[in-house]
Amino acid sequence: MSTSVSVILLLAINLGLIWLLIAAPVGRRTLRLSRVVKASPSRLAGLVSPLGREADWHPAILSSEPLSADRVRQTFRYPDRRGEPITRTVSVREARDGDSIACETRVIEDSALDASFWHDYIDRRFLRPVPGGTLMTVEQTDRYRGVAFLLFRYVQLRREMKALDQWLATGQGEVRGVLERPATQVALAVLSTLLLWPFFGLNARGLLLSSFLTVVIVLHEFGHMAAYRAFGHKRVRMIFVPLLGGIAVGGRPYNSRFEVAVCALMGAGMSAFLVPPLIALHDAGSRATSAAALVFLLILGAFNLLNLLPMHRFDGGQVLRQVFPSRSGLLSASFLVTLAIVFVGWRIGLPFMLLIAGLAVFTLLSLIGAGGVNPRRALEPMTPPQRLLAGFGLYAALSLHGYAIVYACDALMA
Repeated sequence: MSTSVSVILLLAINLGLIWLLIAAPVGRRTLRLSRVVKASPSRLAGLVSPLGREADWHPAILSSEPLSADRVRQTFRYPDRRGEPITRTVSVREARDGDSIACETRVIEDSALDASFWHDYIDRRFLRPVPGGTLMTVEQTDRYRGVAFLLFRYVQLRREMKALDQWLATGQGEVRGVLERPATQVALAVLSTLLLWPFFGLNARGLLLSSFLTVVIVLHEFGHMAAYRAFGHKRVRMIFVPLLGGIAVGGRPYNSRFEVAVCALMGAGMSAFLVPPLIALHDAGSRATSAAALVFLLILGAFNLLNLLPMHRFDGGQVLRQVFPSRSGLLSASFLVTLAIVFVGWRIGLPFMLLIAGLAVFTLLSLIGAGGVNPRRALEPMTPPQRLLAGFGLYAALSLHGYAIVYACDALMA
């Protein structure tokens, strides 16, 4: 398989996975899990119903304060955009049939998210006595776009049930998921490397290229994580998604448009600092070291330059939407950024048809769901100095990674 065909195939697979995860019309779905719990229905209702006396047993819930017979204000450990605990007001309906208990919860108000986010959400808990305890069935209904959040809800629901068992047994409900463990992320990174290997050829050279790409992804996500830390996120983490790469996750929602722009830009921005040292290593190293430095430089530049494309789900699109509030300014800037990236492709000798095919793929990516989670209050606007700083940062990242690609290609073909 030729290199160009491999690249196009890999891009097509990524496009399909992104569409499935974030844009597939999943519609209204109900998650349903059942488990026999060693407790009576009334004891269990005191834990799983927001109206219960021990509704704050879960480590994520700081308090659960009844406001009326069917209203509860819950305070969560998760911080909002200003670092304060998130609060939600929920409506609760309970029904009893003998020893069986049913509870239905809907979210009325959220201090972090717009009310539209919870429009279709319903949580139901059914408790029925059985030999050995209580059969608890949990149903969560919501409308989904893409399967990513549906999978997240499923994992969280299973984790909650495990935490409940642990609480009843030990009085401690803290459960650390397997996904957050560093060993799991290392294993996913290794898996991603092995899945990428066939696209570069099942030989030592192909394994080296897929390993270089994995390292570049890690460095890119470290840049995002460093930006989150700089803006005061107390907890940041990276999640590897095989084939798709990595995702840096902050510890709270964004507070300002400048924060969005910088956190998006720093993935490519921090990697740009590696371009001069890699060029110096190529100039000063041995033949083998110089060749490896050039290949790594090429992968580093290409990966980060593609991430700076002005597509909605890409870092470049995130930055441009914050810097240019007007539609005309955004369209003009997007065109110029795309033109600069196409020029780099033309400069290194990519076939015209390949460039057109690449643009078509990324245009399709740009059409994938522009919707997102709306905050309850609008983000703080960018000041003119902040807009200028973010714009120059994007220009610098584009220039450095574009130069990295041109330099590496010229040296490799010399």
